[in-house]
Amino acid sequence: MNEIFLDTETTGLSPNEGHKIVEIACVETKDLISTDRIFHKIINPQRSVPEGAYKVHGFSTEFLKDKETFNTIANEFVEFIKDKKIIIHNASFDLSFLNYELKLVQKNEIKKNNIIDSLEVARAKFPGASNSLDALCKRFGIDLSKRKKHNALLDCELLREVYINLLDAKEPKLIFSNENSVNDLENRKSINRNYCKIIIKPTLEETKLHSVFLKKELKKNYY
Repeated sequence: MNEIFLDTETTGLSPNEGHKIVEIACVETKDLISTDRIFHKIINPQRSVPEGAYKVHGFSTEFLKDKETFNTIANEFVEFIKDKKIIIHNASFDLSFLNYELKLVQKNEIKKNNIIDSLEVARAKFPGASNSLDALCKRFGIDLSKRKKHNALLDCELLREVYINLLDAKEPKLIFSNENSVNDLENRKSINRNYCKIIIKPTLEETKLHSVFLKKELKKNYY
């Protein structure tokens, strides 16, 4: 099953107080490796954006007024997340808004059994510590320099990196695998095949070429 890292930005803290979604981002992965498929929409909330919310994400009422409304993107959103495990940080917040909007357009709500809340994972691992996305990025040494304001698409990628660290896994993009090793590991349930590394040894010719390269570099830098 593929995963979806999901984040939203809103006009406020509760849909019950009339607040709405202004941005939705979903990043699809397979075994936590990006598939390069994303769903990203800026949404007209059909209401004004309070100053406090504007300071958080930078989306003004004027900027949003000509964007798509939720009802026009609902089908595409539902299809994108269909049959996938969804990973959200502080899931109760995002789900309250998403399910409220889905209910308005007569779509099925997102079920909690499809959700992994990375905040709950973090609290179990670091009880008593600050487990906001910013705090976890700092804990794991993840670059936050681009996060000038909250941005759902950027936050999805930061969350993916945080979640990998929460699982004590290395970056999946550094993993090598082949069909035989995957089939073998699938039969050994005690091993999590997603994070097993297979060492690829260089050929004799590659070793010789590397030796020649090193000699050239040494000569260039030291003679």
